[in-house]
Amino acid sequence: MLGSARKILVAQFLTEPFLVTFVSAVIAVFLAWALLPTFNQMADKKLSITLYTFNWLIPSFVLIILVVGFLAGSYPAFYLSSFEPIKVLRGKLAAGFKAGYLRSFLVVFQFAISIFLIVGTLVIYNQINYIHNKDLGFDRNKVLVIKNTNVLGNQAKVLKEELKQLSGVQNATLSSYQPTGDEDLKTGLFPHQKIDIKEDILTEFWSVDEDFINTMGLQLIKGRDFEKDMGSDTAAMIVNEAFVRKLGQKDALNKDIYRYTYGLQQYHIIGVVKDFNFASLKDNIGPLAMIYQPDNGAISVKLRSADLTGLMSQIENKWKDLSPNQPFDYSFMDQDFDATYRVERRFGSMFVSFSTLAIIIACLGLFGLAAYAAEQRNKEIGIRKVLGASVPGIVSMLSVDFIKLVLVAIVIATPAAWYAMNKWLEGFAYRVSLHWYLPAIGGAVAALIAFITISFQSIRAAVANPVKSLRSE
Repeated sequence: MLGSARKILVAQFLTEPFLVTFVSAVIAVFLAWALLPTFNQMADKKLSITLYTFNWLIPSFVLIILVVGFLAGSYPAFYLSSFEPIKVLRGKLAAGFKAGYLRSFLVVFQFAISIFLIVGTLVIYNQINYIHNKDLGFDRNKVLVIKNTNVLGNQAKVLKEELKQLSGVQNATLSSYQPTGDEDLKTGLFPHQKIDIKEDILTEFWSVDEDFINTMGLQLIKGRDFEKDMGSDTAAMIVNEAFVRKLGQKDALNKDIYRYTYGLQQYHIIGVVKDFNFASLKDNIGPLAMIYQPDNGAISVKLRSADLTGLMSQIENKWKDLSPNQPFDYSFMDQDFDATYRVERRFGSMFVSFSTLAIIIACLGLFGLAAYAAEQRNKEIGIRKVLGASVPGIVSMLSVDFIKLVLVAIVIATPAAWYAMNKWLEGFAYRVSLHWYLPAIGGAVAALIAFITISFQSIRAAVANPVKSLRSE
């Protein structure tokens, strides 16, 4: 009305978002630089900012500013500048708030992402908690694994016996194979002396000693353990329940099993252990066979001392007495188990971070829209208050449209989150059930956050003095 050309208005509407985007981008770069060590720790990466980084960062930086600035400013620049001034001054613009389909879409889109991430986080942490607390069939607590004991040669057995004499040691076993270890050996075993490839039972094949079952806390449900003084046990075998099922017999004790390598080897089953998870929980428990055979690869030590530091010092001294020039390399079995699921833990941590960011961004947008809605209906609110409307009634009136959008987001996001988390859980043979209340919790949390965000602006508008909004009338 005062004579500005439309191109001047377009330039103004585009300049403002470009400036805001530029400042935001600068802040974002510094935040990324400051938070990079935290991200590297969370994601187990080794990213760094170097001179080479700036070769692609600066062009990307400029491109992001141009694209985001244009997208943010194009709506007011080309749409609002086209309004006829007389219609705007008559208040026709306010009437178009409820018809803001783009605004509604963005609210639904933002909260759908937030709900998806909240549900995903709940499912992931349920699964991680299930893994951590599941009975694996062996005792991984306070089990020290001394690695590379094969460098000791025949002295490895001497070290094992000396460690067993320490007051803080409950038991020790000499074997490269542990339920949480990296060593594995699969071989084909046959139920008959006449080898038939169709009868092949692909089996995990471990060489252990007489202390293995006791040290690992395995449960022997049938038969007996290996015995040091029984010479026939060199041809003995202990199997798990999965092997017996694969064998197709109810009672496998004293059954002869054959293995063909350079020649035919015969074993007889003397015991059956209860199934235990010797592989990842992503896999079903498979057949396992243990034979009584020397293996100097590692020593697993079951500890019972409260003074772990003092006991570790004694164990290390025993090692140095036998091998002073070799490093004392060890780990704890519970830490090895946790390391197996480090990726899932990182995945969960990142989901929490992204969920938090998504909720914050969605609430910022919702906060702005609630403020805009309250401003557009300022006079309506004043009239309603003069006519006796209560604060809760006005808050409800201003909130209902936004809550409807959040409910739409829940309807859209819940099936998507359910499907995606079902797919993720399918990667685990042992997993939690995906209960209905997890998506319900995610939706309820999002709805509550949205209501709190909207209420802040709604209550502020509802308690304002109506005289101020109606004074011009």
